[in-house]
Amino acid sequence: MRIGELATKTGVSVRALRYYEEQGLLGAARSSGGQRHYLDDAVDRVHLIQMLYAAGLSSRTILDLLPCVDAKVNTPQSRAMLRAERERIDRQINQLRQARDRLDAVIALSESPASGCTRTNADVLVA
Repeated sequence: MRIGELATKTGVSVRALRYYEEQGLLGAARSSGGQRHYLDDAVDRVHLIQMLYAAGLSSRTILDLLPCVDAKVNTPQSRAMLRAERERIDRQINQLRQARDRLDAVIALSESPASGCTRTNADVLVA
């Protein structure tokens, strides 16, 4: 399939697909005219890359993990890398929970009549 079709099937921009190729994350064959052609399994590869990016992994980390994914091999190094990334994500989750809890406290305070924050958006629009 051509790059536009892969972009449509995955919901990823053509520009991002080119970037993945530049980073070595995604392979494409070239036609005699220089057009990229992808195998059908490229859709799954792009979804995996997107998932790993969403989890906060860098291109370099993803590149290091892909050979293990492709070979379906779990080495001690790949497991250690995955565990380290999971711990990093857990730290981020905890930080986000703390930020949410602080925001909830501010919201609760602002809703109190004693806070002086009783103006609503409608009040602002009328003023």
